[in-house]
Amino acid sequence: MDTFRNHLEKFIVLEDGEFTEILAFFEHEKVSKKQNLQIADTICKKHYFVISGCLRKFFINDRGVEQTTEFAIENWWITDHIAYERQLLSPFAIQAVESSIVLSIDYHSQEKLLMKHPKIERYFRYIYQRAFAASQMRIKYLYDFSREELYFHFIQNYPEFIQRIPQYLVASFLGFTPEYLSEIRKKSPLISKKKR
Repeated sequence: MDTFRNHLEKFIVLEDGEFTEILAFFEHEKVSKKQNLQIADTICKKHYFVISGCLRKFFINDRGVEQTTEFAIENWWITDHIAYERQLLSPFAIQAVESSIVLSIDYHSQEKLLMKHPKIERYFRYIYQRAFAASQMRIKYLYDFSREELYFHFIQNYPEFIQRIPQYLVASFLGFTPEYLSEIRKKSPLISKKKR
């Protein structure tokens, strides 16, 4: 659990023994590739922290096509925040892109954790601020960039995703068809260099 502790200590100071108490509120889960952790149209019960691997959040649009809205790799959190905080049905599914190890916490356990360890509330404030800022910038890019610019921006800023995530999921995240993404990739100087 060093990964989780190191991540926490980037934002808050933990006293001796405190991490063990905090960790007791979480479940340790191993998930297989393509295993669903959250099924769409069910109550969103858990918040996930990725120790290793990769998860994605997606919904199925009116045309029956999966639309990926978020990925989470090591040291990232993922859930449907609105449904989780209000314990509502979620329109989203959360699925493992790779075999993964995660820590999960349910809403009631998280509330108890925050009451017992107020500094964790400060930690989550930092995490949510960062997540909100990233979401805000993604919306800006969707309005600002052409589709090609959006792809090139993505591969330049998140090269680890291009290496790890299947192209059809990258296309889903960017709002492209896999065929359109294939056409853009042919034009990419970064992709061309790799082929030589």
